[in-house]
Amino acid sequence: MLIKLYNKNPDPQLIEQAVDILERGGIIIYPTDTIYGIGCDITKARAIEKVARIKGIKPEKANFAFICSDLSHLSDYARHVDNNTFKLMKAYLPGPYTFILPASHNVPRILKKNKKTVGIRIPDNNIILEIVRKLGRPILTSSLKEDDEILEYSTDPELIHDKYKDLVDLVIDGGYGGVIPSTILDCTGDEPVLIREGLGEVD
Repeated sequence: MLIKLYNKNPDPQLIEQAVDILERGGIIIYPTDTIYGIGCDITKARAIEKVARIKGIKPEKANFAFICSDLSHLSDYARHVDNNTFKLMKAYLPGPYTFILPASHNVPRILKKNKKTVGIRIPDNNIILEIVRKLGRPILTSSLKEDDEILEYSTDPELIHDKYKDLVDLVIDGGYGGVIPSTILDCTGDEPVLIREGLGEVD
């Protein structure tokens, strides 16, 4: 299924439709402030396994992140977030950043079997943020990569739908996506460490 949503004013009924799919264990593809992502409700283990299969990786080895609607979920899924890290996140989010933090016990076991960290994203995109708000909890997210040597990321939502329509339950057309992923900062140590330089600038 392909639906059209606008970042400035996403249709509440279509948002509810996306949330209903997630609550039933469905997989969705959606726009962010960087590239298109693929994800599911973090409480649905079978959906997480399906996302991993689509990506061709094992769930316990995947570097999936969570999309939160704001920093209020931070204490639920991350532990020992110091004041400096919190201030950094507050300054950069919403925005094109992924923060790696120590995972709390609330992170689903399937995702932290061999890891003790969690990636947190709050994209500057009203479509996905509104979906997460209505769902009431974060969604699992992973970038939608291509096997193309020239074009690394999928940008055209109609072409994305053509490719993934038999693998996912919903593709959200939020306009053309970007080609630069988020900047990743590891904040598990005393000082933030730049893991990947992406769209987000780091001072």
